[in-house]
Amino acid sequence: MDSVISPRGVAKATGSAATMQLEQGCTTRRVFDLIADKWMLSILCVLSEGTARYSALQRAVVGITPKVLTQHLRSLESNGLLTRTVYPVVPPHVEYELTDLGRSLRQALQPLLVWGESHLDEVEQAQSAHQQ
Repeated sequence: MDSVISPRGVAKATGSAATMQLEQGCTTRRVFDLIADKWMLSILCVLSEGTARYSALQRAVVGITPKVLTQHLRSLESNGLLTRTVYPVVPPHVEYELTDLGRSLRQALQPLLVWGESHLDEVEQAQSAHQQ
């Protein structure tokens, strides 16, 4: 199979098994690094429902620590996927909302979520068979 070349790097598919070698600057790898994290996807899903405060995000994303949630929110903001609005009141009121770019990413992920819902039973059966 041929290499896929983009202006930002190369994803090489080699051999009959089409093994991908994702180089450091490769667009594919950079996109995976941006979103291929269970917390990022969970946060994006929660925010796709609308604006949320930090405490609501922490309740909705079960299992995430406050430190990790803060790190991920900062990353999403610095990548232009969400906006953080601070209201000058006491106590501070902060809201997070997806940007247009963040909403477009959620739309792009929708087929993956549909695939997961359609095939999760098969994956769980394979896992069970593998563990036996």
